[in-house]
Amino acid sequence: MLREWKVGELAKMAGLTVRTLRFYDQIGLFSPSGHSDSGYRLYTETDISRLQQILSLKELGLSLEQIKVIMDGDQLSLSDIVSLQMDRLKENIRLQQKLLHELENVSSRMQRNELLTVENFTKIMQTMRMNHEKFFVERKSSWENHLDQLSTYLDEHPGEPD
Repeated sequence: MLREWKVGELAKMAGLTVRTLRFYDQIGLFSPSGHSDSGYRLYTETDISRLQQILSLKELGLSLEQIKVIMDGDQLSLSDIVSLQMDRLKENIRLQQKLLHELENVSSRMQRNELLTVENFTKIMQTMRMNHEKFFVERKSSWENHLDQLSTYLDEHPGEPD
């Protein structure tokens, strides 16, 4: 027999809220394969695979609208999405390793009581700035996605009490 999960079970498994899964269903991004006799949303392994793809694309900074276009168009395979995630992770690791190297260099110089130069601190600050810029670009994208969702909701529910 095929294993099925209710919305609450899937939300817990995926680290999402039930509300988020319902919203994804409402906008046509991620819908359950079926419903129980009681009306509960039921998700299958195929649904879970699709959700993993959606969350991977979201983590890459794509808007829900962009993700929907990609998922509906079969432009990227699961393998492509995993490869994109791995590339992003490798880039993050590379940046963190660069920062670690610069900090180790400064720490080593300090332990040997060597004079630290402006260049030493400049390298650290540049590396930190690269990490922070990447973080804030990702956060900005996330906030824009949330604002898009809010705007869509408000457009669909005009005149409701505040």
